[in-house]
Amino acid sequence: MGVPQTMEALRERADFIKESLQKSQIITDNMAAILGSFDHRLSALETAMRPTQIRTHSIRRAHENIDKTLKAAEVILSQFDLTRKAEAKILRGPHEDLESYLEAIDQLRSNVKFFSSNKSFKSSDGVLNHANQLLAKAISKLEEEFRQLLTNYSKPVEPDRLFECLPNSLRPSSSGSPRKHGDDNTKSPTEHQGKSLENAIYTLPTLIPPRIIPLLHDLAQQMAQAGHQQQLFRIYRDTRASVLEQSVRKLGVERLSKDDVQKMQWEVLEAKIGNWIHYMRIAVKLLFSGEKKLCDQILDGVDSLRDQCFAEVTVNSVSVLLSFGESIAKSKRSPEKLFVLLDMYEIMRELHSEIELLFGSKACIEMRDSASSLTKRLAQTAQETFCDFEEAVEKDATKTAVLDGTVHPLTSYVINYVKFLFDYQSTLKQLFQEFDASDPDAQLASVTTRIMQALQNNLDGKSKQYRDPALTQLFLMNNIHYIVRSVRRSEAKDLLGDDWVQIHRRIVQQHANQYKRVSWAKILQCLSVQGGGGIGGDGSASGISRAAVKDRFKTFNVQFEELHQRQSQWTVPDSELRESLRLAVAEVLLPAYRSFLKRFGPMIENGKNPQKYIRYSPEDLDHMMNEFFEGKTWNEQKR
Repeated sequence: MGVPQTMEALRERADFIKESLQKSQIITDNMAAILGSFDHRLSALETAMRPTQIRTHSIRRAHENIDKTLKAAEVILSQFDLTRKAEAKILRGPHEDLESYLEAIDQLRSNVKFFSSNKSFKSSDGVLNHANQLLAKAISKLEEEFRQLLTNYSKPVEPDRLFECLPNSLRPSSSGSPRKHGDDNTKSPTEHQGKSLENAIYTLPTLIPPRIIPLLHDLAQQMAQAGHQQQLFRIYRDTRASVLEQSVRKLGVERLSKDDVQKMQWEVLEAKIGNWIHYMRIAVKLLFSGEKKLCDQILDGVDSLRDQCFAEVTVNSVSVLLSFGESIAKSKRSPEKLFVLLDMYEIMRELHSEIELLFGSKACIEMRDSASSLTKRLAQTAQETFCDFEEAVEKDATKTAVLDGTVHPLTSYVINYVKFLFDYQSTLKQLFQEFDASDPDAQLASVTTRIMQALQNNLDGKSKQYRDPALTQLFLMNNIHYIVRSVRRSEAKDLLGDDWVQIHRRIVQQHANQYKRVSWAKILQCLSVQGGGGIGGDGSASGISRAAVKDRFKTFNVQFEELHQRQSQWTVPDSELRESLRLAVAEVLLPAYRSFLKRFGPMIENGKNPQKYIRYSPEDLDHMMNEFFEGKTWNEQKR
């Protein structure tokens, strides 16, 4: 009974679901019909609204075009306005406000660029013509402003201002003149001031006030941008070159030819050379370096002009300075010129690296080569002068007689010359290496030895002028001794060596011995107890003639008085040598005289007028010997 009921219930539910599904399908069909109706209506609506959408889009496009046009018009109007403002500034000129003037030129260039790229604008050609004409006028005024500004602030540098820029060691003395060659404290700078000069501080002179330089730089930039490089070049070159040349002239630099140099007295020429050395240092270290710095500052960014401008500004001044050196190097050689030639060579060597740096560009190659050429010519002339000096020493034929046998002027001149050469040791070694790569120390030693030998050869010749052979020996002794003593006290000793000194000391002694032999042999023969004339070798009075003894004393007195009179006028200038020579003579003469007097004096003393024959005691002779070699005149001896 239960199962049938259940089945019935399920059947009823199935019928109900079926009925529900049928109703749902009907609803779905009805909704589909309704939606289809909506789609048809929307299509109709869209069709109806399309013309309106098209009109709306056109209006929006029109608005956008209007906005663009207004904005373009605004830009153009602003360009017109900027042009008008720039024109007003340009018409006022650059004097009132240069910075504003330069800004106006930049603005005008910008405007020209704008209108050049907007040729579609109806009046662009007219605007461009007007702007370009205005720009040309502006650049013209700019050139004039650059010229005036550069001219007004470019003034020659007074010498005193330049001297203040030098290191203290190189400033002129209180007299206002530069240091001269030969002053006690101004020997070769290479030897005496080399280290201090290496670290010396030079202060570049102010050629143009610092506040003006940026203005000139900006003006130069504008001119270069406008394509006016040549006008810029000419203005800068003409102005700065003229001022630099005036500064150099104010220092005292002058152009001299070889003939001008040849006609000058040596003292005048030496002073001019000393000044030139000073001026070369000032020109390179201060004036040319200052010009280089100024040129780099004003023409910074105008690389195509900068090097050429500096070259053209300095070329005449460099030429004037170097031409003086060339004239000296080409002039007639003479020994006294050697030291100034070495001074000139030194300064060119000292400035070499700076010249190479300053004039390192291609535009400056001619000046750089001229400086290098002068250095080599000075070296060559100095070397030739050196050789001339050696030859001149050996061939010196001056007839200046040294009557008292003292040191000859040639000897003191040559020795001082050689000693002074050693103040230039490093310079000479550099000079030797210009022509010969061998050891410069050996070359200097060889040259010095040759000069010394040439001097000795000449002295040998001069010694033959004396009629008295004793004076010949005294002359040679004095001069060789002076040479040896001078060498021992100088740097030449290290170069010539101890052997050279010892050899020449022996030569001095040989001449001293020769002097004693030649001068005193005859008088010593008078005192010899071995001599003839009736005097026995044993000194006994047996068979001795008193007349013979008297004759010996008379002969001794005459000979000694003659020697005293003559040789008191001779000179041995070195006190130590003088005393040693007197002592050497006294050690031979006085013992011989004492012996002779002791043996034969009593024969005379017991006779008449003994003082007529025995005029001198040994003490008298010793006293008179102290008057020898003092260079006394005859009148001084009689007092």
